[in-house]
Amino acid sequence: MDSTQTPKAEIGILLYRNCQQAMVHGMTDLIDIAGQFSRRHGGPLLRVSHWQMQADGCFARSHDTHEGLPGTPDIWLVPGRLTGVPEAEEAAPYARWLLDRHAQGATLASNCGGAFLLAATGLLDGRPATTHWWFAEQFRDRFPKVRLDCDRIVIDDGDLITAGGLMAWTDLGMRLVDRLLGPTVMLDTGKFLLVDTAGREQKHFARFMPRMTHGDEPILKVQHWLAAREAKPASVGEMAAHAALEERTFQRRFKAATAMTPIEYVQHLRVAKAREHLEFTRRTVDQIAWSVGYEDAAAFRKLFHRLVGLSPGDYRQRFAAPGAQAA
Repeated sequence: MDSTQTPKAEIGILLYRNCQQAMVHGMTDLIDIAGQFSRRHGGPLLRVSHWQMQADGCFARSHDTHEGLPGTPDIWLVPGRLTGVPEAEEAAPYARWLLDRHAQGATLASNCGGAFLLAATGLLDGRPATTHWWFAEQFRDRFPKVRLDCDRIVIDDGDLITAGGLMAWTDLGMRLVDRLLGPTVMLDTGKFLLVDTAGREQKHFARFMPRMTHGDEPILKVQHWLAAREAKPASVGEMAAHAALEERTFQRRFKAATAMTPIEYVQHLRVAKAREHLEFTRRTVDQIAWSVGYEDAAAFRKLFHRLVGLSPGDYRQRFAAPGAQAA
């Protein structure tokens, strides 16, 4: 690294207990590689620094790719954590630091569960954001004002950027390189690292995880009943009868408990079962549509694409197990 060249921008990575080291060091390497490609095109370098909280509560650099140069980060990145997410008390000092940096003009970004630290600043209230789909319910419970969209890998909202799953830091890195060094350098970097620069969606990978901890016993009873039926048809009337509730009451309570209408819930169950068939069998799409309760294969394909972001055929091509069995 040529430390004599003043970098165009500094990206500061905020470290905290048990944060994902693969993201910390991988992002550092990615930005360094992008800088080298930028120099080949006569462009600038980027600077990456790591920051840790000190005993006095202040933050200081623990690593710097351009040591000795003045300046503070233009963009702050918050990694995720391999197990769980930061609780409110742990997040508070980091949130205060980030809030102050944002007030001074810095852009804030997070990856995976790092969105919990970013959301603790209050800056995401009323704005779109994403995190790992595994943490979606927990995030919504803690930050109900955030417009969470866990179908997306990266949501770039200008001064606030959030990325989804643990490995979404590669997508986030590509977005930052594109923003700071341009699309040519971004494509060069992606080709060198064998990183997909075409853009991915988190919903291609996410599994349906229904809310089961809401405490509404009649609704939970229906959820268990639907799961046991393995995508067999069930009308709203049948569900209400199974819950021993009047139909309008059932629909209201079901939506409050699961954040979905009964029909939407059944659709997600059916598509989840269809994904299993696409991954582990060689049944035709029409056969799979029929097996999960859809007589109209075209309607099934349309629904599948809306919920998953891929057609059934594309999903099978991408995710089918090598040993998929014939019907």
